[in-house]
Amino acid sequence: MSWRELEGRLSDRQFDPTPRPTPLPVGRSGPVEPLPGAVAHGVVPYAELHCHSNFSFLDGASSPDELVAEAVRLGLTALALTDHDGFYGVVRFAEAAREHGLPTVFGSELSLDASTSRSAVGDPSATHLLVLADDPAGYARLGTAISESQLAGTKGHPRLSLDRLTDLAGTDPHWTVLTGCRKGAVPATLQDSGPAAARRVLDDLVERFGRHRVVVEIWDHGYPLDAERNEAMARLAADAGLDLVATNNVHYHRPGRRRLATAMAAVRARRSMEELDGWLPPTGSAHLRSGVEQARRFARWPSAVAAAADLGARCAFDLRLVTPGLPPYPCPDGLDEMSLLRRLTADGATDRYGERTSERVAGAWAQIDRELDVIAGLGFPGYFLVVWDIVEFCRREGILCQGRGSAANSAVCYALGITNADAVGLGLLFERFLSPERDGPPDIDLDIESGRREEVIQYVYGRYGRRHTAQVANVITYRARSAVRDAARALGYAPGLQDAFAKGLERQLPSTELTSGGGEAPAGIPADVATLAGELCDAPRHLGIHSGGMVICDRPMAEVCPIEWGRMANRSVLQWDKEDCAAVGLVKFDLLGLGMLSALHHTLDLVAAHEGIRVDLSRLEQDDGVYDMICAADTIGVFQIESRAQMATLPRLRPRCFHDLVVEIALIRPGPIQGGSVHPYIRRRNGQEEVTYLHPLCEDALAGTLGIPLFQEQLMRLSMDVAGFTAGEADRLRQAMGSKRSHARMEALHQRFMDGAGERGVPSDVAEQVWQKLAAFADYGFPESHAVSFAHLVYASSWLKFHHPAGSPGP
Repeated sequence: MSWRELEGRLSDRQFDPTPRPTPLPVGRSGPVEPLPGAVAHGVVPYAELHCHSNFSFLDGASSPDELVAEAVRLGLTALALTDHDGFYGVVRFAEAAREHGLPTVFGSELSLDASTSRSAVGDPSATHLLVLADDPAGYARLGTAISESQLAGTKGHPRLSLDRLTDLAGTDPHWTVLTGCRKGAVPATLQDSGPAAARRVLDDLVERFGRHRVVVEIWDHGYPLDAERNEAMARLAADAGLDLVATNNVHYHRPGRRRLATAMAAVRARRSMEELDGWLPPTGSAHLRSGVEQARRFARWPSAVAAAADLGARCAFDLRLVTPGLPPYPCPDGLDEMSLLRRLTADGATDRYGERTSERVAGAWAQIDRELDVIAGLGFPGYFLVVWDIVEFCRREGILCQGRGSAANSAVCYALGITNADAVGLGLLFERFLSPERDGPPDIDLDIESGRREEVIQYVYGRYGRRHTAQVANVITYRARSAVRDAARALGYAPGLQDAFAKGLERQLPSTELTSGGGEAPAGIPADVATLAGELCDAPRHLGIHSGGMVICDRPMAEVCPIEWGRMANRSVLQWDKEDCAAVGLVKFDLLGLGMLSALHHTLDLVAAHEGIRVDLSRLEQDDGVYDMICAADTIGVFQIESRAQMATLPRLRPRCFHDLVVEIALIRPGPIQGGSVHPYIRRRNGQEEVTYLHPLCEDALAGTLGIPLFQEQLMRLSMDVAGFTAGEADRLRQAMGSKRSHARMEALHQRFMDGAGERGVPSDVAEQVWQKLAAFADYGFPESHAVSFAHLVYASSWLKFHHPAGSPGP
């Protein structure tokens, strides 16, 4: 008889043998709403101060969103997140809590004197100590301690002694230390050696951290010895003159997650649940409880529940209080950052556009002045200087790099040499990159030749210090295959069957499909595996390294987010992903490896060695012969346009100028192909179909693509031209129509669009058609700035192929 059945029968509850899994939320789709039946606030104030999310990595079975939603439903006055050895989930926790108005406490359960990592063992060896930050200063100091422990060990195995933690705490750490769970030093000593020994351990904690900083923790999971242990712990607290607080050592938000929690523990230990049974909790009690229930369970110590509420109120603060910035950029000649940026931009603009009085591209200097004013108004000069500094390092070291993405829309970036796209000459929309209403810094991606990217990463570490910079993490979550494989392992299936179940999946199945059916789930997976895998899907499993994101901070990085080692040598990694970093205000720089830049560099070296010619890729002339070669689809080895689909299109599209290459790159992609844009454009290009516009106000935005929308920037221009949107409103429309559409935001913008179009004399039916066109192509619209950056490499590789083909004779 299972523990679940036994518990149900002993408590006179009707027993339902069918497990009822609750699927995890997918990705970062937004806050989880509390379920109906909320407990009235204020009945018994209580804050849960010991709570693990699934960011304890295989030792917590609920997401931060779910924990917050359940805490709100139960009427908790505050909630702490105390994941193992890190702040991995605090941003998502803080965002969800802010949506619901729930006070947040930040802490961590630290692993002391761990002889091994937590993985691959039934019961990890470390002693635990629960530390809560009292305020932002305590948060910074706790983050520093976590970073030190992570960097002193290896990935997955932090190393920290109590003596070292005491040193890091200092005389006033702004922490509250709880005695913790069964693996805490005080409870463990009480069980192994009795009250006298436990008192000595407790006194030692008081001596290290201060009497007002140490709190004795009790919890009740319904185990036979819980009451006896709590009685002894309460006596210890009273004898030592310390506060006593009740927690529930939470590992999931509701009792129904107990099975998932045990499966995760088995995965962590690399055993089946049956093999791990002796170490698994016998009851599903480690879930959130209301103040009413906690008061009932701790009726003998009612002050412990009230003390938890008081401590939660005292330690709660908003994570936005730790918002960091960039370090000040060292400026010569007594200049400030903006003055230095203006000087560097003017020097570069003179080289690329000519003098102010004789500019080679009309309006270039006016655009640069406008962009600089926006940058100054937003306070972002330091960001541009950091990127310029990285590009300058690449130039000095002979490393090919170029900015891409929305930065190509900026004339300032072109003048600084960050990009090779003449934003003014190409008529690119600066507001796609940066607008006065932007919330947060711009995003400049740097493509760097892949073979030398590590040099650039190490330069950034050396320039700003490893304590002030780190790479952004990539949170690896369970997908269908990994979920099925680990579920099968936890359920005791043989390794060969684990692989067979996982390899049989061709795509990621949603939880509803994984758990549907009778005895056999889809794809030949047993029902028990499918059910458990459905619960695992989208839960975080471990951390990886983002492909190129680095953050730089004006204070030691650990004071904002702890750092740990990555698998690659000399790579220190944040505990947050790029979205978490952006939410808190950490400024990210993307240093991306691109193999084509390496190929171009090798080609330039060969041309210089064998023909004695030095080629500057940023100053290549437009050459009809090169376009003849492209039109003939002789593009094997050329960047981006050597696929069969591209080569089949080139003779029909017949690109004859740089803009045609930009269109080609954006057109032959899955979105435009599925959206039906390719053939209408080609027919119009070849004069087989008339170029038409829904309204004359659409012509300026769509003329460059013959009335067929392709680019995200065109979406923005249409909203500005047809409905009078400001640049900031147009960018919000682009974001609202992106992959994470918000129905409420879309409705508000729809009405704003219709009203604005009406004010400009556009009939309502035509305005609605324009809106529907915007909504339709927003799903596949490609950023013109990306296409422009790629087109430069397309032309450069084509130019080299035409003028210096492989096997051509030297001088």
